[in-house]
Amino acid sequence: MCQIGVAMPMSIKVDDVMVEDVVTVEAEASVKRAVEIMNKHEIGCLIVVKRGKAVGIVTERDMLRRVLVGARDPRKTKVREIMSAPLVVGNSQMEIEDAVKLMFEMKVKKLPIVDKGKLVGLVTLTDLARYQPHMIELLKKIMATQLPPKRMKKVVDYYVV
Repeated sequence: MCQIGVAMPMSIKVDDVMVEDVVTVEAEASVKRAVEIMNKHEIGCLIVVKRGKAVGIVTERDMLRRVLVGARDPRKTKVREIMSAPLVVGNSQMEIEDAVKLMFEMKVKKLPIVDKGKLVGLVTLTDLARYQPHMIELLKKIMATQLPPKRMKKVVDYYVV
């Protein structure tokens, strides 16, 4: 029996919160082309594909660290040269708690969702933290035993602390 004002815990799957319209870029595309795509869609990352298969991810941070700081030419530098790989992925039927744990363990803020070898979505730590108040409680629970990775600290501090 549920007490008034106390919500029963729900089983929430990744496919309940993931973005299904994932924007991709070919591994052989130039970084300049990738930036154009990101600007057009107003997003901060692209899933990198090779022959239709997700093989990596490229983020704004990758571009800053691996292109701008290294003074590389974005017209000549290929996305495959700066992408983060191998790709850490989840599946659409995994519990959100498992997705968050995987993201913490692998130190990633963006989790591509792959079912049967096909890219079907993307979920970010920000998506998960915003989704429902009980996600904040989940993050607090995980943080009681494990500190957030440095690259996630800003998001966790904003939503949790």
